[in-house]
Amino acid sequence: MSDGDKNPASTPTPLADVQGDGRWLALHHRFIADSKDKEPEVVFIGDALVQLLQQFEIWRELFSPLHALNFGLGGDGTQHVLWRLQQGEMQHIRPKIVVVWVGTNNHGHTAEQVAGGLEAIVRLLQQQQPQARVVVLGLLPRGQGPNPLRERNRRVNELLQARLPRLPNACFLDADPGFVHSDGAISHHDMYDYLHLSRHGYARLCPRLHALLLQLLGERQGAGP
Repeated sequence: MSDGDKNPASTPTPLADVQGDGRWLALHHRFIADSKDKEPEVVFIGDALVQLLQQFEIWRELFSPLHALNFGLGGDGTQHVLWRLQQGEMQHIRPKIVVVWVGTNNHGHTAEQVAGGLEAIVRLLQQQQPQARVVVLGLLPRGQGPNPLRERNRRVNELLQARLPRLPNACFLDADPGFVHSDGAISHHDMYDYLHLSRHGYARLCPRLHALLLQLLGERQGAGP
């Protein structure tokens, strides 16, 4: 993609306040204010898959002990996370790890564009948080049966697996435990609406992520200050 063809997925943009109640911007400002006296080791940032994780016991079991903060906002695409970061959402904190999970809401964007948006997030985090490792979670399959968005998300993951190893302090994790069954269907027991995870779905996905975070934190501790 040439400079003349601007990628909408990597162009920082606030989420449109379609409902008119200002909740998205209010939550952005609350994240900034609430983090002023925090010293998190891990920060999660992304869309509703991040936001909803905090509502389940597995967050308290696996991630709260890591002094984790949750900066998830429903409806976000890569361009919205970029805007939040540019507007100082993490200005008061210096985490050891940032987990990025966003991209499935990039409606109308190609796989190449979404991957470019995620790369832009990683590069911005490397500038703002040079001490942090950045973990990009793979996009999950979606829809009860096969569909174009599921295929696009699969292609985004392929692109990220190839590109992220070239970026310093960044890694990719495909944490999908196998949500698509042999017949091509996704169970409502894992994704209650075939997009957002249920308690059971998070219980299947999170242990692998937790293990990686413990590994990375252990490497940081072993390396010393």
